[in-house]
Amino acid sequence: MGKTYSVIDDKLKTFIQAQHVFFVATAPLARSGHVNVSPKGLQSLRILGPKAVAYLDHIGSGAETIAHLRENGRIVIMLCAFDGPPQIVRLHGEGQVIEPQDDGFNALLEHFGTRPAIRAIIQIQVKRISDSCGYGVPLYRFARAPTACFATSARKTRPALTGCPRCDGRREA
Repeated sequence: MGKTYSVIDDKLKTFIQAQHVFFVATAPLARSGHVNVSPKGLQSLRILGPKAVAYLDHIGSGAETIAHLRENGRIVIMLCAFDGPPQIVRLHGEGQVIEPQDDGFNALLEHFGTRPAIRAIIQIQVKRISDSCGYGVPLYRFARAPTACFATSARKTRPALTGCPRCDGRREA
């Protein structure tokens, strides 16, 4: 049976930090708009406090998440255990887009270290924390993080924040 939590406690923190992938979902207010769900990874999620998290928004995809957050702030992060005991954790909250030119960007970036291809940092004030069993999630084995996009961005002479070659259409096996 699912459970709700008042804060990200040590047990949840350990689970969250152990995951290699998480999913971000946002939606516009207009019924005609599209719900956006994006996979994220590359160890880009950080817990900032008992009810605060942030993740790096890398270039290379659309900017629907940013557009939705600017419109209404609603966001949810979902993490699934793909190995080990089954579990799903959802962090519902209000997100804020922090871009490189914004106050506070450099202080937040210190939580992540230097990374290429960063468009923004998404900071979330978590309003609801819940988990569920995760028995419907298949088991997978993590092989390694992709590197093509970062390597390609590093080779480009243009500034890292102006665009992404979408990894030249390649996906590493």
